[in-house]
Amino acid sequence: MSSESNMQATNQTGTSEGSAPGRSQWSGKLAFILAGAASAVGLGNLWRFPTLAAKYGGGMFLLTYLVLAFTFGVSLLLLETALGRKTKLSVIGAFATLRHRWKFVGVLAAAVPFIITPYYCIIGGWVTKYLVSYIAETPGSIAADGFFGGFITSPDASYLFMLVFMVLCFVVVLLGVKNGIEKANLVMMPLLLVMAIAIAIFVLMQPGALEGAAYYLIPDFSKFSPELLINALGQMFYSLSLAMGIMVTYGSYLQKKTNLASSCASIAGFDVVVSFLAGLMIVPAAFMAMGIGEGGVMAAGPSLMFVSLPGVFESMGAAAQVIGAVFFVLVLFAAMTSAISLIEACASIVHDGTHWSRNRSIAVVAVYVIVVGAFVNSGYNALSFIEPMGAGSSLLDFFDFISNSVLMPIVALLTCIFVGWIIKPKTIEDEVRVSSPFKLAKPWAVIIKYIAPVLIVIILASNVIPLLFPAA
Repeated sequence: MSSESNMQATNQTGTSEGSAPGRSQWSGKLAFILAGAASAVGLGNLWRFPTLAAKYGGGMFLLTYLVLAFTFGVSLLLLETALGRKTKLSVIGAFATLRHRWKFVGVLAAAVPFIITPYYCIIGGWVTKYLVSYIAETPGSIAADGFFGGFITSPDASYLFMLVFMVLCFVVVLLGVKNGIEKANLVMMPLLLVMAIAIAIFVLMQPGALEGAAYYLIPDFSKFSPELLINALGQMFYSLSLAMGIMVTYGSYLQKKTNLASSCASIAGFDVVVSFLAGLMIVPAAFMAMGIGEGGVMAAGPSLMFVSLPGVFESMGAAAQVIGAVFFVLVLFAAMTSAISLIEACASIVHDGTHWSRNRSIAVVAVYVIVVGAFVNSGYNALSFIEPMGAGSSLLDFFDFISNSVLMPIVALLTCIFVGWIIKPKTIEDEVRVSSPFKLAKPWAVIIKYIAPVLIVIILASNVIPLLFPAA
């Protein structure tokens, strides 16, 4: 059947010929919102957003991020989710059904979760290790120089905790969409919010924290700059699980009656709230304990999470062990919810492409993640001599760069071109209108056709140019 005939079949039945009649479904709108939010809320919210907020104007960065999330971010979320619901397929099948010649975009998008999942499970293992350490060891020993480095370079412990984290996530996925992912999110997401609020309140009660809170909360418009905009744009793009095949997969499990526009806005809102709370936990603490001062630079990424923050917790005296343990439970939940969505996307891609059973597809993904994860993890020990991006870099850095900095922007750009100029925005608009009016259809189409491609090119250029032309 031609691609045009496929489109007609999809329009008439709400599914495509390739979609399985017994495909899993979310139990309702709330389940989908929690799943989408769980995917969006991850380690980037907790270790990258606070760092960028501290560096780029505090409240001004927060305000810019908020505007971008509810315009650019929601528009792309809606696009991907609608593609999934319309075709009832994961990302490769979705593109192939609507225009077979554009199947390659689905293949590129499918590659992203397969690249990210193994190294994300490695980082999840680091989080698991720190949670166990805050239960079994003293805060001083965890904050000591060399604790993190000694762990990740170990020839056994780092692999063991990677496997522990993997088991936790794969068990949830094996239980299914409703009995596994839905129920896990229903527990973890509210608890994550409660813990984030509790830690933020505790931090704000500490001496000196209010100065950092004021910097973080009050916008100073003189701080706005192109660099701030680019970094807020990049953070928003990566934080919302865009161009990873996840939201197409999750959209394919949606009932036709679910309001797409309000659901996607709720997902973006949840992501903004968690990012906001992460900054409220960490930026005042950085002012208080690290002495970074206004506009100062604090550690980013793993260094912030696994080196700097344990030092901050140690400075809290008797509360250090409890705060550290609660914080890493929160981080574990954030890591697990994102990893579960990545695994589910991979399993759905395998299932749709091979028509194997769900359990067999998950088993294949598990073997793949173990093998590739072990290889990437060896970049910190047995294969540490491999420095693919220059001195001091690791295999994990390389995998992260290829997936996040190169493939994801390219996939997002091609997706916007595909919807905006090939199948036309009306294809998606009609899908959105199946469940609710789409009053903002015209502005949405303008964003997808004109604004989003420009912004995505800016993201891609800001990622690649510094690597190709490093500063002298």
